Amino acid sequence: MMRTTERHGADDGYALARAPEEYERLRAQARVWETATTRVLDQIGLGQGQRCLDAGCGPGETMRLMAERVGPSGSVLGIDVDETLGEAAIAMLLGRGHYQCRFAPIDLTAGASLTGERCDLVYARLLLYHLPERVAVLRRLWDAVAPGGHLVIQDYDVRSAGVEPPLATVEEFKRVVLPAFAAAGCDVHVGTRLPELFARAGIGAPDGTDVAGRLEPLADAQGLFTGVYSGVLATAIAHGLTTQERADAWRTEFARDVERYPERPALWPLLMGAWKRKPLT
Repeated sequence: MMRTTERHGADDGYALARAPEEYERLRAQARVWETATTRVLDQIGLGQGQRCLDAGCGPGETMRLMAERVGPSGSVLGIDVDETLGEAAIAMLLGRGHYQCRFAPIDLTAGASLTGERCDLVYARLLLYHLPERVAVLRRLWDAVAPGGHLVIQDYDVRSAGVEPPLATVEEFKRVVLPAFAAAGCDVHVGTRLPELFARAGIGAPDGTDVAGRLEPLADAQGLFTGVYSGVLATAIAHGLTTQERADAWRTEFARDVERYPERPALWPLLMGAWKRKPLT
């Protein structure tokens, strides 16, 4: 059974809550981006028997995509600083028969070895967003790639999130949430900066890039906005960006807007992808 915690704002620097509601939001978010991630995995030709590392694996949904491609002769290692979430991920994967999957609790900002052997695919989605040590982490991930293998990164540019025509409640969401992420050390447009970060890490220009978006009715996107707002609220309050009273009022007003304008188009953050193949020599 998953061990749960009621922390709102983690003590390891993670800007969001570590609680069952946030874990479920992460699972839903992973399912939203499954097509975009599948497209990138197809671009690099991930196939049978290959060895994969999912850095910041979260709920394990991308590990599942990898396991389906590499088959029982391959291997998939997920690493994450959140051992509770990682244990739940591996239980889900083993329950589905993906016995080539395993999990290790590893902090990528520390000096521990990532894996015993280099991998054909080293992958991270929505990881660099949360880590101030982005260039150093990229170097560690690149070092874990085997000759001929690929490093694949997918990450957000959250500045695109919003509705059209604009709503005051969504503008208030951005006023609170974006500075709260920044105050916690997050980079809200790191996805757009991936080629720059690859260069700074000594990896070189990406071999390929991908941009994925999601446009849906506001009623369908309600969970995205309320989930992220709730997850980052403690950080926002701690940095004086809002108060509990203002947050409660925002939830009420936003719910009213969803009732009034359920079909208004809402745009998710853009998910940017970049990948690089390591030379054979």
